Amino acid sequence: GLLVLALIALIAGLVLHSFIIGANVNDWWKGRSVTPVDQIATSLAISRMCAQCATSIFLLRTTFLLMRNLDSYISLFIMVVFYDFFSYANICLTSLLSIVYCLKISNFHTRLFLYLRRVIVHRTVHFTVGSVLLSTFSCFIPLLMTIIELTKGGTYNTTMADLSSDSHNKYVVYIYIIGDFFPLLFYYISSAILFISWYHHTTNIEMSSNVSINLETYYSVMKCISFTFTYNTLYFIVGCVGIFYYSVYCVSLDWLLIVLEFLPALHSFHLFYRTNKLRRQMSKGLQNVMHFLIHNKNAETRDNI
Repeated sequence: GLLVLALIALIAGLVLHSFIIGANVNDWWKGRSVTPVDQIATSLAISRMCAQCATSIFLLRTTFLLMRNLDSYISLFIMVVFYDFFSYANICLTSLLSIVYCLKISNFHTRLFLYLRRVIVHRTVHFTVGSVLLSTFSCFIPLLMTIIELTKGGTYNTTMADLSSDSHNKYVVYIYIIGDFFPLLFYYISSAILFISWYHHTTNIEMSSNVSINLETYYSVMKCISFTFTYNTLYFIVGCVGIFYYSVYCVSLDWLLIVLEFLPALHSFHLFYRTNKLRRQMSKGLQNVMHFLIHNKNAETRDNI
């Protein structure tokens, strides 16, 4: 049952993320304008797609293949490390996307804020690469520390129980804190400041009784911020629950992996729904498909006649 849910989430995520990547790459290939938000969204879609593939392969392997020897566990452990890398890249890039979005739409005009906007927005590629490097550091440096601790006393003395040892549990907790906590901290600070400022701004507009200003745009932005805030919080809590059970009870809750697959796909759908360019390209693509099918049907009818 978990495998079926994982495959459903995988198919939905692959279709959605492939479209986001294809649309932005197509714009870049044709020389059209690609905004910093589009660049981060493309990298985010790639990381989420890879994380979903890693989760599905992990569940397939644990469901149909028996762990007969240590090599099987080591290969599974390496697969989990790659999943961790893409998962933490997802968190870092989601936080970066939200921070850039907050900087672009915020109504602050102080010198510090304008400087941060100019530096971050115009150097999106550098911060994207930095997010990937942070994810790499969060995964492979503690991994090397764990391997060194596991191989103390000789490589051939490593047992199956070592994979659930205290050193491995410390590695898991360390990587989760570094990979998730600090990016989310910056995201929460920026989102809270933006939401409070926009709330006060809309309150002042309502009190001024200025009917010429449409507040629907403001409410829409606040809903978008709230949805992303809820997504990041749920993603972090679900990850904490999984880390807690794995570190304390040495139990891997596979159903949490399914939740961690559905949440990014749901958030990507929300980004797709909120992006006018992606909606227009999807509509255009569906029209082309319908035109192609109708043309083929008419051609087949003429042939039959």
